[in-house]
Amino acid sequence: MNTLVSSSGTQVVSRMTRVLRELSTRMPDGTGTSDVARATGLTRPTAHRLLSALAAEGFVDRNQHNGNWLLGPEIYLMGAVAAERYDVTEIAREHVAALAADTGESAFFSVRRGGETVCLVRQDGSFPIRSFVLYEGKRFPLGVASAGLAILSFLPKDAVDRYLADAQLTGEFGDAHDVEAVRERIQETRRLGYAVNPGLIVEGSWGMGAAVFTRSGQPAWALSLTGIEPRFSPERRPELGRLLLEHAHRLTEQLARR
Repeated sequence: MNTLVSSSGTQVVSRMTRVLRELSTRMPDGTGTSDVARATGLTRPTAHRLLSALAAEGFVDRNQHNGNWLLGPEIYLMGAVAAERYDVTEIAREHVAALAADTGESAFFSVRRGGETVCLVRQDGSFPIRSFVLYEGKRFPLGVASAGLAILSFLPKDAVDRYLADAQLTGEFGDAHDVEAVRERIQETRRLGYAVNPGLIVEGSWGMGAAVFTRSGQPAWALSLTGIEPRFSPERRPELGRLLLEHAHRLTEQLARR
């Protein structure tokens, strides 16, 4: 009986976290019950039941005009408390702003969360044509987009092997993300020091990223740039890579001194 209760409780927690993560990618407009169900693989009644339960505790809120669900005030309060330990965005923000100013492209700071990266900071540069593939709250699996590729490339080899053995990237992101293709890009990233995404998510939208490391040498964050393909010409990429690596190195040093 205890095993059954434990299993059931774990399943509920897993479902609730999937719902909350989905809502985090839909801010500030929120999303409907059916969309939450579709994105999380739940039935609509189950999704509605979980959303209602979370709303009763203040973790989820509902827009009374359009019925969309959003993250609630309890999430904000918990986040504010957790930020004292985990938040590094204020330190990273200066580097994101500098990259955007120096390159004219959109610059980002992302964090690794398990097998994903989550974008925490976006700063648009002066160039008027922009890519909107990446935005604050957007999640991508490791190995997809330049930030996730940069982080994956500098994980220990056994961690990379375990991740790629389980990752199913081609279904959503196409054959360019099969295991062998990702391994080739990992080797290229290690050689250059920075990752390049040559329009593999959205045609014509390029990205470059560099890993930021913990004090123990683990890649935990990434700085990245995105823009249209002509802005990432072979002649310009080395300079963009140099800037990314310079800021990633400085940010790594700053975080190590915290």
